Amino acid sequence: MLVLTRRPGEAVVIGEGIRVIVLAVEGERVKLGIEASREIPIVRAELLAAVEAANRQAAYSPQRVLERLKRALAGAGEQQR
Repeated sequence: MLVLTRRPGEAVVIGEGIRVIVLAVEGERVKLGIEASREIPIVRAELLAAVEAANRQAAYSPQRVLERLKRALAGAGEQQR
């Protein structure tokens, strides 16, 4: 991990197309501006983690849903007899 100290108005350039600018420092919060082409996705880490967790949960859901559906259909078949 590279650790840098920047003041408001100063920037860091990542690669050839991403520029991160410190806009303000307010107490323990830092406002950043990010300049990048629209093709580069920029996502907050906590949102990415939430989406990944939801995707993992969804990946397991079909099996549980399938088992419930099988039980429901088996029960419906018994009721029709």
